[in-house]
Amino acid sequence: MLVPESLVHALQPWNDFYSHSKAAEIIVTCLHVGGLLLAGGLAIGADRGTFRAMRYPAAERPRHLRDLADVHKWVLAGLAVVLVSGLLLLAADVETFAGSWLFWTKMALVLVLLVNGFVMTRTERVLATDPGGASPAWRRLHRVAIASVSLWFVIAFAGVALVTVA
Repeated sequence: MLVPESLVHALQPWNDFYSHSKAAEIIVTCLHVGGLLLAGGLAIGADRGTFRAMRYPAAERPRHLRDLADVHKWVLAGLAVVLVSGLLLLAADVETFAGSWLFWTKMALVLVLLVNGFVMTRTERVLATDPGGASPAWRRLHRVAIASVSLWFVIAFAGVALVTVA
């Protein structure tokens, strides 16, 4: 992919600063990994809770829904840190990353993760109105939790591959 020269030129001051500052590199990378730890760690923990809740009696499952609602704001905060730090990492070497199929694969996976999160929150809203054990939304919540865990690990793999190969 050919990156517009005007974009490369506009990002050059950040590229120069980032390339010559170990502190900037450490801070931005730490924010990116830390945001992933926060968002992914909490999301995977909540997904594990969903797997366990599937074995609970129907009367006990609404508590898990409340726990999920509490976790979402922290996951979104972590994702916001990942987004900002990821943009800074991209801006530091836009020519390399914009031309990388691994980068675009990772971005597509992040988009799928966000869509999965949207489906999860919509499913939780359905369950908030009908938390009965017979609700088909419980099976949907279980499926999106499986997808969530899988996506977090695949995205982490893609990120490591991107840094290693790029």
